Amino acid sequence: MVKITVNGKDHTFDGNSNMPLLWYVRDILELTGTKYGCGAAQCGACTVLIDGKPAFGCQTSVEAAEGKNITTIEGLSSDGNHPVQRAWRAHNVPQCGYCQSGNILVAAALLDSNPNPSDSEIKDGMSRNLCRCGTYQKMFSAVKTAAKEG
Repeated sequence: MVKITVNGKDHTFDGNSNMPLLWYVRDILELTGTKYGCGAAQCGACTVLIDGKPAFGCQTSVEAAEGKNITTIEGLSSDGNHPVQRAWRAHNVPQCGYCQSGNILVAAALLDSNPNPSDSEIKDGMSRNLCRCGTYQKMFSAVKTAAKEG
């Protein structure tokens, strides 16, 4: 039996501990904000935070997440008003929206570890996740706004 903490709530899982964390949060916990994109850790749609650091949920097993704090987009802010989420709305970042939960979590982790990143640090920090719609400039602006908001 695996014990796992997701969005501050403790859970136990007695299924296949090699199940990808992505399927656990989506199918078992029904937290569908985390998306399946490529299944190969190439796009970032499945990004969650593990102990505050971005991780690909499609390539992280439930067992590997045991004893760690997992944050999905639903757990970033109970009311959807994390500074990054507010900035995302202010800059109208989403188009199709599919990648946005992963990108928001990456941005939140970046600002958590570096509250005042330089332009190149933002570009580097946000480079791990893809956006099919190409909203990279809007994401960049939103990260800058969220950094100012603190």
